[in-house]
Formats: sequence, structure tokens, C-alpha cells
Amino acid sequence: MRPASPALLALALFACGPQGQARPAASSCEPVMFEDSPLTHCVADPARHRIFTVLDAPDGSPARSLEALAETLPQPARVAFAMNGGMFGDDGNPIGYYVENGQRRHTLNRNPGGGNFHLLPNGVFYGTGGEWHVRTTEDFAEHVTTRPEFATQSGPMLVIGGRLHPAFDADGASLKTRNGVGVDRQGRAHFVISEAPVSFGKFARYFRDELKTPDALFLDGSVSQLWDPARERMDAGPELGPLIVVERAGGSLR
Repeated sequence: MRPASPALLALALFACGPQGQARPAASSCEPVMFEDSPLTHCVADPARHRIFTVLDAPDGSPARSLEALAETLPQPARVAFAMNGGMFGDDGNPIGYYVENGQRRHTLNRNPGGGNFHLLPNGVFYGTGGEWHVRTTEDFAEHVTTRPEFATQSGPMLVIGGRLHPAFDADGASLKTRNGVGVDRQGRAHFVISEAPVSFGKFARYFRDELKTPDALFLDGSVSQLWDPARERMDAGPELGPLIVVERAGGSLR
């Protein structure tokens, strides 16, 4: 059996009190059922959390996994949860707009093409401080003039102004593990990952009907993974690209 990484050992120590007694850790994620499909729903609250994006491992190449992400963070025990966050190429680098720590690493992609990313409209999840938003790419290009602290572009949009993406069937035949993000009217960011293959239409309805997010963005499918330290969950699987980290407020992980 492979020995635990230093980052995961740090998480184990964080969960223990004096004399090594385990302390309960509240998770920001919970399992839910929607139309007979199992999902996990995680909430980032601006009053309690901060969000940032991560792409690279310490050697400067894309980290490509949640476990590698844990190794890059100086205080992994501060993580509330993390998730893959946006489309990427074979080398792990983003194919759309990507900002990390206020630095733009890839420009806005408005080019035509195939695949989910180009199932228009696509969109951008972005924010600065405790202000987080999802906008369509065209809306972002027209109205956002100041570079945010973090951003990731993906596609397609799931919900646009309270309406489902026009290309979605109610419950289409394409069933995949999927993850996405939406921001509600109170400013909370809702991250969802399916625990079984689910259609675009059903996945989008969960954001619209249950979470009441007027806008929501598909982050990826098939490769979708979640790190939830409080539940000792660290998904592994296909290599990833951009990563979204939600940290507990009160300091910085970077």
C-alpha cells in the first residue's frame, strides 16, 4: 500500500484533538437525491469561505490531480473542498479564459468549435474577494472590465437567466458524471457533482429548480472529481486541468 502523502497526513492531524481524539469536522458538502439521481452538493458562503483557482504543481507543470493539489498547498487542512474547474487541453492547460491570483493565464475563448465547450452559450465563473458570479462568455466580454482575482471559462452554460440551455433535452440519452457551479441571489456559490451518470437536462434542472441559481455553468464531465476533507473523500481518476479551491475564511492558503 502506498504511504500517505504529507498533505493527507496533515489533514489527519488536523482532525485530531488532544490525546489524538478525533474532532468532528463539518463538511460543506452533502449527498442529495434529485429525480432519482444521486448528487453531492457543496456550498461556498462569502461570509465563511474564499475561492481561488490552481493550475500548477510546484515544478510549474499542471498539477493534474486533487492529490497533487493537496501537495501544493502550504495549509491543506484549511480546505473546505475542491473540485476540477474548467475545460483543458491534452497538456492540462485551460482552453478558455483562466485567471489565478489576479494573473491572466489564458485569454477569453470566443472561437467556434466542437464539443461541450463550444455548445454556445458557454460561460465564465469568476470572482474577487467574496463577490462571485457566473456569466455567459459574451456577457462577460461586454460588461466585465476589471480583471478578477480568479476565473475559469467552461461550457456549456447550464442555466441562463433562469432558463435552461436551449440545446438541452429534458432528459437526453447522453449520460455522464458531471460537475458544475451556480451562484444564487444571496451570492453563495453552489458546486454540484453527480455520483452516477446524469443527463445535461436533469443536471441543469437541479440548479434551476432546487438551488434557484439564475445562472449556472457546466465545469466538466466524465473526469469530474471532488476533494472533501471533512468526509475524507479524495477522488482520483483521469488527469485534470484547472482546479477550484474553497478555503475557510480567516487567512490565506497561498
